[in-house]
Amino acid sequence: MRVSTRGDYGLRALIELAAHYGQGPLQSSEIALRRHIPEQYLDQLLAALRKAGFVRSIRGPGGGHELVRPPESITVKDVIEALEGSLSPVAWLDLPPEQTDHPHQCGQREIWERVRAATEEILASYTIADLLDREPRAVAGRYVI
Repeated sequence: MRVSTRGDYGLRALIELAAHYGQGPLQSSEIALRRHIPEQYLDQLLAALRKAGFVRSIRGPGGGHELVRPPESITVKDVIEALEGSLSPVAWLDLPPEQTDHPHQCGQREIWERVRAATEEILASYTIADLLDREPRAVAGRYVI
């Protein structure tokens, strides 16, 4: 499995929103600047994250974007599946036998099912809150010259 910039940037945006959870909405320009995401691309991602039920957008003065649910309740697996699609390492694994030309009972099937299951298990074991907790924190008042 390879996560594209879509998944990477989507997680970055959610981590930024998690850092401000309960403090009101953030404007996309702030998120883009803090997380080094091109703003036009971020707008597309925020639309997808809204559609997936992770984010709500508020229009008007003081508007912006905020998490709909607590960061502890959003798993990395949920986000990656919403932005990237299936976690199967091979496309035919998700198809019923009649919709693929790949033999349904082939020698490869077990290994790819195990890879998918392990990937799902690992990604489901981390939340957006976990990712935020793992980020380095800036120490106020300390400067290195």
